[in-house]
Amino acid sequence: MRAVLARRNPVAKVAAALVFTVALVTTLDPVPPAVAIAIELALVPLFGVGYRTLARRAWPLLVSAAGVAVTMVLFAAERTGDTVFQAGPVEVTTSVLNGALGLALRVIAIALPGVLVFASTDPTDLADALVQNVRAPYRFAIGALAAFRLVPLLGQEWQLLRLARRARGVDAGRNPFAAARIFVSTAFGLLVGAIRRGTRLAVAMDARGFDRGGPRSRARTQRFGTADAALVAGAVVLSVAALWTGFAT
Repeated sequence: MRAVLARRNPVAKVAAALVFTVALVTTLDPVPPAVAIAIELALVPLFGVGYRTLARRAWPLLVSAAGVAVTMVLFAAERTGDTVFQAGPVEVTTSVLNGALGLALRVIAIALPGVLVFASTDPTDLADALVQNVRAPYRFAIGALAAFRLVPLLGQEWQLLRLARRARGVDAGRNPFAAARIFVSTAFGLLVGAIRRGTRLAVAMDARGFDRGGPRSRARTQRFGTADAALVAGAVVLSVAALWTGFAT
Protein backbone atom coordinates (compact mmCIF):
# COMPACT_ATOMS: atom_id res chain seq x y z
CA MET A 1 0.00 0.00 0.00
CA ARG A 2 1.31 3.43 -0.96
CA ALA A 3 1.91 6.04 1.73
CA VAL A 4 -0.88 8.40 2.74
CA LEU A 5 0.38 11.55 1.03
CA ALA A 6 1.78 9.65 -1.94
CA ARG A 7 -1.79 8.62 -2.85
CA ARG A 8 -3.05 12.18 -3.01
CA ASN A 9 -3.87 13.95 -6.26
CA PRO A 10 -0.70 15.27 -7.96
CA VAL A 11 -2.23 18.73 -8.36
CA ALA A 12 -2.94 18.85 -4.61
CA LYS A 13 0.66 17.93 -3.82
CA VAL A 14 2.02 20.56 -6.20
CA ALA A 15 -0.35 23.17 -4.73
CA ALA A 16 0.77 22.30 -1.20
CA ALA A 17 4.42 22.68 -2.23
CA LEU A 18 3.67 26.06 -3.82
CA VAL A 19 2.01 27.24 -0.60
CA PHE A 20 5.24 26.63 1.32
CA THR A 21 7.24 28.33 -1.44
CA VAL A 22 5.11 31.50 -1.46
CA ALA A 23 5.09 31.71 2.34
CA LEU A 24 8.85 31.35 2.76
CA VAL A 25 9.72 33.81 0.00
CA THR A 26 8.22 36.60 2.12
CA THR A 27 10.83 36.44 4.91
CA LEU A 28 14.61 36.39 5.37
CA ASP A 29 14.39 35.35 9.02
CA PRO A 30 16.13 31.96 9.53
CA VAL A 31 13.49 30.75 12.02
CA PRO A 32 10.53 30.17 9.63
CA PRO A 33 12.53 28.11 7.08
CA ALA A 34 14.10 26.12 9.94
CA VAL A 35 10.63 25.30 11.26
CA ALA A 36 9.45 24.48 7.73
CA ILE A 37 12.38 22.10 7.19
CA ALA A 38 11.56 20.33 10.45
CA ILE A 39 7.94 19.92 9.32
CA GLU A 40 8.97 18.68 5.89
CA LEU A 41 11.41 16.12 7.30
CA ALA A 42 8.75 14.87 9.71
CA LEU A 43 6.36 14.32 6.77
CA VAL A 44 8.87 12.40 4.63
CA PRO A 45 7.60 8.91 5.65
CA LEU A 46 4.04 9.94 4.69
CA PHE A 47 5.25 10.46 1.11
CA GLY A 48 6.66 6.93 0.99
CA VAL A 49 10.21 8.22 0.49
CA GLY A 50 13.05 6.94 2.65
CA TYR A 51 15.48 9.36 4.22
CA ARG A 52 18.36 7.71 2.40
CA THR A 53 16.57 8.12 -0.92
CA LEU A 54 15.80 11.73 -0.06
CA ALA A 55 19.46 12.41 0.74
CA ARG A 56 20.53 10.86 -2.56
CA ARG A 57 18.08 13.03 -4.49
CA ALA A 58 18.62 16.25 -2.54
CA TRP A 59 22.41 16.40 -2.18
CA PRO A 60 22.71 19.03 -4.99
CA LEU A 61 20.28 21.12 -2.96
CA LEU A 62 22.57 20.95 0.08
CA VAL A 63 25.55 21.94 -2.06
CA SER A 64 23.61 24.91 -3.44
CA ALA A 65 22.60 26.04 0.04
CA ALA A 66 26.21 25.80 1.24
CA GLY A 67 27.35 27.82 -1.79
CA VAL A 68 24.77 30.51 -1.03
CA ALA A 69 25.93 30.71 2.59
CA VAL A 70 29.63 30.95 1.68
CA THR A 71 28.96 33.59 -0.98
CA MET A 72 26.90 35.63 1.46
CA VAL A 73 29.64 35.46 4.12
CA LEU A 74 32.39 36.49 1.69
CA PHE A 75 30.64 39.17 -0.34
CA ALA A 76 27.93 40.67 1.89
CA ALA A 77 27.74 44.43 1.36
CA GLU A 78 26.37 45.31 4.81
CA ARG A 79 28.32 44.05 7.84
CA THR A 80 26.58 45.41 10.90
CA GLY A 81 26.37 43.91 14.35
CA ASP A 82 29.08 42.35 16.48
CA THR A 83 32.16 40.83 14.87
CA VAL A 84 32.24 37.05 15.21
CA PHE A 85 35.63 36.53 13.61
CA GLN A 86 37.86 38.14 11.00
CA ALA A 87 40.13 36.47 8.47
CA GLY A 88 42.18 39.04 6.60
CA PRO A 89 39.88 41.42 4.72
CA VAL A 90 36.80 39.28 5.42
CA GLU A 91 34.91 40.38 8.54
CA VAL A 92 32.07 38.09 9.59
CA THR A 93 29.48 39.80 11.76
CA THR A 94 26.28 38.62 13.39
CA SER A 95 24.13 40.24 10.69
CA VAL A 96 26.12 38.48 7.96
CA LEU A 97 25.77 35.10 9.66
CA ASN A 98 22.06 35.67 10.22
CA GLY A 99 21.51 36.60 6.58
CA ALA A 100 23.62 33.71 5.25
CA LEU A 101 21.86 31.19 7.49
CA GLY A 102 18.45 32.58 6.53
CA LEU A 103 19.15 32.35 2.78
CA ALA A 104 20.65 28.86 2.99
CA LEU A 105 17.75 27.51 5.04
CA ARG A 106 15.25 29.19 2.76
CA VAL A 107 16.78 27.53 -0.32
CA ILE A 108 16.40 24.12 1.34
CA ALA A 109 12.91 24.78 2.72
CA ILE A 110 11.59 26.02 -0.63
CA ALA A 111 13.07 23.25 -2.78
CA LEU A 112 12.56 20.28 -0.46
CA PRO A 113 8.76 20.06 -0.94
CA GLY A 114 9.29 19.88 -4.70
CA VAL A 115 11.76 17.03 -4.27
CA LEU A 116 9.24 15.14 -2.12
CA VAL A 117 6.36 15.78 -4.51
CA PHE A 118 8.14 14.62 -7.65
CA ALA A 119 9.78 11.66 -5.87
CA SER A 120 6.33 10.37 -4.87
CA THR A 121 4.39 11.24 -8.04
CA ASP A 122 4.18 9.28 -11.27
CA PRO A 123 4.75 11.66 -14.23
CA THR A 124 1.79 10.17 -16.12
CA ASP A 125 -0.52 10.81 -13.16
CA LEU A 126 0.76 14.39 -12.98
CA ALA A 127 0.05 15.00 -16.67
CA ASP A 128 -3.44 13.49 -16.36
CA ALA A 129 -4.20 15.61 -13.27
CA LEU A 130 -3.01 18.80 -14.98
CA VAL A 131 -5.34 18.18 -17.91
CA GLN A 132 -8.35 16.99 -15.91
CA ASN A 133 -8.20 19.11 -12.75
CA VAL A 134 -6.45 22.31 -13.87
CA ARG A 135 -7.58 22.26 -17.51
CA ALA A 136 -4.00 22.68 -18.68
CA PRO A 137 -3.45 22.49 -22.46
CA TYR A 138 -2.64 19.01 -23.74
CA ARG A 139 0.51 20.28 -25.42
CA PHE A 140 1.87 21.62 -22.13
CA ALA A 141 0.88 18.58 -20.05
CA ILE A 142 2.19 15.97 -22.47
CA GLY A 143 5.34 18.01 -23.07
CA ALA A 144 5.95 18.12 -19.31
CA LEU A 145 5.41 14.35 -19.15
CA ALA A 146 7.96 13.78 -21.92
CA ALA A 147 10.46 16.07 -20.16
CA PHE A 148 10.12 14.16 -16.87
CA ARG A 149 10.61 10.87 -18.68
CA LEU A 150 13.79 12.14 -20.35
CA VAL A 151 15.45 13.59 -17.24
CA PRO A 152 16.95 10.23 -16.09
CA LEU A 153 18.59 9.86 -19.51
CA LEU A 154 20.72 12.95 -18.89
CA GLY A 155 22.67 11.19 -16.14
CA GLN A 156 23.29 8.19 -18.39
CA GLU A 157 24.43 10.40 -21.26
CA TRP A 158 26.78 12.28 -18.95
CA GLN A 159 28.48 9.01 -18.03
CA LEU A 160 28.67 7.98 -21.70
CA LEU A 161 30.29 11.29 -22.67
CA ARG A 162 32.84 10.98 -19.87
CA LEU A 163 33.71 7.40 -20.84
CA ALA A 164 33.96 8.34 -24.53
CA ARG A 165 36.35 11.19 -23.78
CA ARG A 166 38.43 8.97 -21.51
CA ALA A 167 38.61 6.32 -24.24
CA ARG A 168 39.99 8.96 -26.60
CA GLY A 169 42.66 9.91 -24.06
CA VAL A 170 41.03 13.14 -22.87
CA ASP A 171 41.74 13.11 -19.15
CA ALA A 172 42.47 15.99 -16.80
CA GLY A 173 44.54 13.97 -14.36
CA ARG A 174 45.23 16.15 -11.32
CA ASN A 175 45.07 19.45 -13.18
CA PRO A 176 42.04 21.41 -11.84
CA PHE A 177 42.02 23.83 -14.79
CA ALA A 178 41.93 20.98 -17.28
CA ALA A 179 39.18 19.32 -15.25
CA ALA A 180 37.13 22.54 -15.37
CA ARG A 181 37.65 22.83 -19.13
CA ILE A 182 36.59 19.22 -19.69
CA PHE A 183 33.55 19.70 -17.45
CA VAL A 184 32.40 22.73 -19.45
CA SER A 185 32.88 21.02 -22.81
CA THR A 186 31.09 17.87 -21.59
CA ALA A 187 28.19 19.94 -20.27
CA PHE A 188 27.96 21.74 -23.63
CA GLY A 189 27.87 18.40 -25.46
CA LEU A 190 25.14 17.19 -23.11
CA LEU A 191 23.12 20.38 -23.76
CA VAL A 192 23.43 20.00 -27.54
CA GLY A 193 22.33 16.36 -27.35
CA ALA A 194 19.34 17.25 -25.16
CA ILE A 195 18.21 19.99 -27.58
CA ARG A 196 18.47 17.64 -30.54
CA ARG A 197 16.52 14.91 -28.76
CA GLY A 198 13.86 17.38 -27.66
CA THR A 199 13.45 18.66 -31.22
CA ARG A 200 13.08 15.14 -32.65
CA LEU A 201 10.63 14.21 -29.91
CA ALA A 202 8.51 17.33 -30.52
CA VAL A 203 8.28 16.59 -34.25
CA ALA A 204 7.40 12.95 -33.56
CA MET A 205 4.69 13.90 -31.05
CA ASP A 206 3.14 16.42 -33.45
CA ALA A 207 3.21 13.81 -36.24
CA ARG A 208 1.28 11.42 -33.98
CA GLY A 209 -1.44 13.95 -33.23
CA PHE A 210 -0.57 14.86 -29.64
CA ASP A 211 -1.44 18.49 -30.38
CA ARG A 212 -4.81 17.73 -31.97
CA GLY A 213 -7.43 20.22 -30.87
CA GLY A 214 -10.40 17.83 -30.65
CA PRO A 215 -11.65 15.99 -27.55
CA ARG A 216 -9.51 13.19 -26.19
CA SER A 217 -10.40 10.10 -24.22
CA ARG A 218 -9.05 9.45 -20.69
CA ALA A 219 -7.42 6.20 -19.71
CA ARG A 220 -7.24 7.08 -16.00
CA THR A 221 -9.44 9.52 -14.10
CA GLN A 222 -7.79 11.82 -11.58
CA ARG A 223 -10.22 12.98 -8.88
CA PHE A 224 -9.62 15.92 -6.56
CA GLY A 225 -11.40 14.89 -3.37
CA THR A 226 -11.83 16.03 0.20
CA ALA A 227 -8.52 14.52 1.31
CA ASP A 228 -6.71 16.46 -1.41
CA ALA A 229 -8.34 19.72 -0.32
CA ALA A 230 -7.37 18.88 3.27
CA LEU A 231 -3.74 18.47 2.15
CA VAL A 232 -3.71 21.97 0.65
CA ALA A 233 -5.45 23.43 3.71
CA GLY A 234 -2.95 21.69 5.99
CA ALA A 235 -0.08 23.19 3.99
CA VAL A 236 -1.60 26.64 4.47
CA VAL A 237 -1.93 26.11 8.23
CA LEU A 238 1.62 24.78 8.61
CA SER A 239 3.16 27.56 6.52
CA VAL A 240 1.31 30.20 8.58
CA ALA A 241 2.51 28.48 11.76
CA ALA A 242 6.12 28.59 10.52
CA LEU A 243 5.83 32.30 9.71
CA TRP A 244 4.16 33.04 13.06
CA THR A 245 6.98 31.25 14.87
CA GLY A 246 9.49 33.55 13.19
CA PHE A 247 7.53 36.66 14.09
CA ALA A 248 7.05 35.48 17.67
CA THR A 249 10.77 34.86 18.21
